[in-house]
Amino acid sequence: MISAGEFRNGVTFELDGQVMQVVEFQHVKPGKGAAFVRTKMKNVITGAVVETSFNPTAKFENAYVERKEMEYSYNDGDLYYFMDLETYDMLPIGKDVLSDGFRFVKENMNCTVSSYKGKVFAVDAPNFVELEVTETDPGFAGNTATNATKPAKLETGAEVKVPLFIEPGERIRVDTRTGEYLERAKS
Repeated sequence: MISAGEFRNGVTFELDGQVMQVVEFQHVKPGKGAAFVRTKMKNVITGAVVETSFNPTAKFENAYVERKEMEYSYNDGDLYYFMDLETYDMLPIGKDVLSDGFRFVKENMNCTVSSYKGKVFAVDAPNFVELEVTETDPGFAGNTATNATKPAKLETGAEVKVPLFIEPGERIRVDTRTGEYLERAKS
């Protein structure tokens, strides 16, 4: 159990059956009346952010969110299979749980799988990945306007905007959080 007076940034706890994480907190001691804890918290599963105040003595159940590094193996329809790197067990995860950045993940890449009480609620791709460009229009000489980009299809099927000098067959680094081209991959 944890009391609201013990809140710190990053603490996870259960509130009305939901898993919440403290984003910001402030202990307030007004001149009149009782002290309270003003809290900004995020629902870990849905991502919704809520602000509320608690009595510092209010007690909550601790919530232990497990984050585990797992290797993406393959998909079969709407199920994506991940291998536990310690036990080699395969874990099927539904498509609806995958993050938007998962479109940049190819087989045998490691991802972070988050679960609470054994229920998986999020799969996060690595922040940066190196992928091969499979299709893109050729860049033309003299076509060098500042920050000019063109669409490129990657080996995972995802599309990103790349500079004009990128050709098919080149490897590039992509930020999976924003879906943006970063640089050519260093060989």
